[in-house]
Amino acid sequence: MNEPSDPADRLLNVAEREIVQQTRPPGISERSRPELHALARRLRQARDRAQRIGWQQKREIRGKSDPKGASPARDNLGTEAKARVLSDALARVAAALRRLDTPTQAEVMRKALALKAGRPAPRHPSGGRIASGGMQPKTSARPTVKADPREIGRVSQAVKVAQAKRDT
Repeated sequence: MNEPSDPADRLLNVAEREIVQQTRPPGISERSRPELHALARRLRQARDRAQRIGWQQKREIRGKSDPKGASPARDNLGTEAKARVLSDALARVAAALRRLDTPTQAEVMRKALALKAGRPAPRHPSGGRIASGGMQPKTSARPTVKADPREIGRVSQAVKVAQAKRDT
């Protein structure tokens, strides 16, 4: 059997190596959403198992727990590296799922156009009267108060009388 080309593959068993290989770029883009979800579930289980074994080995190294295997663990670097490789593969699957969930630019533009077409037209106030019909008198906005003509005469006469008094 040939030695794996990737050094991280030496940490994995055959089944894990196959799962991680499916997450690499040429193959991950060909997967459907259900396949990616199943792949993520298997990767999560493998990662959690590697983390549990790593924690147990760390406890054995510190002397906090009894050895689980035939011989006590001397280090857990390989198990921690295996968990990192599986975590990286899981991150690639999560990114692929996000890409599938993200709408394309064309979909975003179609949705925006549909929203724009569906809303009512803006209501602008009228500009008022315009001159296109020729010259026409515009009504004044000021209130028109009609004064009594007798009042106008009385005031005029009072002014004339007051002026005459000053002149004499």
